[in-house]
Parts: sequence; structure tokens; C-alpha cells
Amino acid sequence: MNAAPADQIRLLDVQALDSRLAQLDHKRRNLPEHAEIERLSADLAQLRDLLVAARTEESDTAREQTKAEQDVDQVRQRAARDQQRLDSGVVTSPKDLENLQREIASLAKRQSDLEDVVLDVMERREAAQERAAELAGRAEAVQAEAAEAEQRRAAALQEIDAEGFTVAKEREDLAAGLPGPLLSLYERLRAQQGGVGAARLYQKRCEGCRLELNITELNEVRAAPADAVVRCENCGRILVRTAESGL
Repeated sequence: MNAAPADQIRLLDVQALDSRLAQLDHKRRNLPEHAEIERLSADLAQLRDLLVAARTEESDTAREQTKAEQDVDQVRQRAARDQQRLDSGVVTSPKDLENLQREIASLAKRQSDLEDVVLDVMERREAAQERAAELAGRAEAVQAEAAEAEQRRAAALQEIDAEGFTVAKEREDLAAGLPGPLLSLYERLRAQQGGVGAARLYQKRCEGCRLELNITELNEVRAAPADAVVRCENCGRILVRTAESGL
């Protein structure tokens, strides 16, 4: 294949633009904000799960406290009625009086036990409330941090996309002026060689594979016409000759 030396030089410019586009794509996919947002999202999801559990416990203990307080009230009311009967003198039988006094004492013990239950439930409810408040605050802070990271990511992506658009347009305009067969060969090699289809021959070394050409390969390149499209014997890429090739 033949192509004017100037077109071959321009092919290096196209390669440089393609390499820059690849760098931008790599930068886009590997922004540190991606990992940061993923980590913060996981932290936020965990905090929200813990917050739901804490609020559920708070709700459960609230109902438990209401039930325990109702039980205390019922015992207190029954004890008050019994004490009123005792004080009224209506009960005159010694045996009935003894039973009534025994019941009042039993109710007092029951009331004390139930009040201890209420205190225990109140403590657990307060702990759940404090835990829920702490988790809500932490979740809010993490959410704000994630929102800030998302803003930074959006700004970085916007900057990358803006440069990518400019580079892609420049690449399109430059490639449009190249011979079709040369560009087709370059595109095929670029797909096969990790994004680099053309490389400069600099000081007897291929800048694609970084290997120096041996004397036989150099002689073949020297003997090739100026418009001949030569290939690196080591990597197969288009080898573009310049004044600094060392030939």
C-alpha cells in the first residue's frame, strides 16, 4: 500500500487524537468519585436499615410502655377499691378482712413489679430514641456527602465530555482528509493492537512496541519508497518515518 508521506504524518496526528480519546474514556470510567459514591451509597443503605430497626424498636417499646402503664393503672384502681372497702367498714368478717388485706398487699407487690417493668421499658424506649436520632443524623451527613460527591462527578464528567467532543470533532476532520485504504488499515490495526494502529519510527525504534529494529529491518525500511506504507516487523503496526527515524 502506498500513501503520501504527508498523509502518513497526519495519520500520527489521528493516532494521537485517538489515544487522547481513549485516555478520556479511561478517565471517565475511573473517576475517584465513582468509588466514593458507591461506598457512600452502601454506607447510607446500611444506616437506613439500622434506622428502620431503631425506629421499629422505638415503636414497639412505645406500645409496650402503654400496655405496661395500663396494667399498672388497673392494679392501682383495684387496690384503691379494695382499700376503700376496707376503710368503709363494710367488711366485718375477720376472715374477709384478712383476705382483703392480703389482696391489698398482693396488689401493692404486683403494682411495684409492674412499675419496674414500666421503668425498664421506658429506658429501652429512650435508648431506641437516642439511637434513632443518632442514626438519622449520620444518615443525613452521609447523604449530604454523597450529594456533594455526585456534584463533583457531574462536573468532572461534563469537563471530560466537553474535551471529548472537541477532540472527536478534530479527529473526524483530520481523518476525513486521509486516503480511505490507509485509514481502513489503520482502524483494523488499531482494533487489533490495543488502540494503537500507527506508530512513529524514532531513532530506529518503533514507538508502538518500543522495540528497536534490527539491521535487516532497518535496511528494508531505508530501501522502501517514501510513499510506501511500511509495517513494524515486531508488532505489525504502521510504521511512520520522520526526520528523526535514524535511517
